[in-house]
Amino acid sequence: MPAAFEDLNGHLNIRHYLGITSEGLDEALEEIGVRGDWRNTGRAVFSAEHHLTYFHELRTGDRVSTRVRLVGRSERAVHALAYLVDEERKRVSYVMEEIFLCIDMETRRTTPWDDDVAAQIDARVKEHQDLPWQAELSGSMALR
Repeated sequence: MPAAFEDLNGHLNIRHYLGITSEGLDEALEEIGVRGDWRNTGRAVFSAEHHLTYFHELRTGDRVSTRVRLVGRSERAVHALAYLVDEERKRVSYVMEEIFLCIDMETRRTTPWDDDVAAQIDARVKEHQDLPWQAELSGSMALR
């Protein structure tokens, strides 16, 4: 972590936990067809809900990575977990649980996922369901 990301307590400022994991989630979405230029199709992704859990602090010089697990998909939403991993200590430092929505940018309302994107999301959800460990959810949100 760069020193500029520190807060007054000498660890990673809260906005950077959220920012780093959000960027990791964006990268994971690009892999399944929701790219930065996706908005040119008239679609976008909006966050609807977050639950943030901090396990271990991160400090200047720590090396981190983001891992994303897709938990489920509905017609217009996805439930995901984004983990911020402390690579030096080999532990999860933070988890962002999120529900995000497919948005029609003309109406600014939710809309169904395009078939090709939905298929890629479903494949990734299945792949993640087959991981050898259970996803721990907050219990505070779910797909409708």
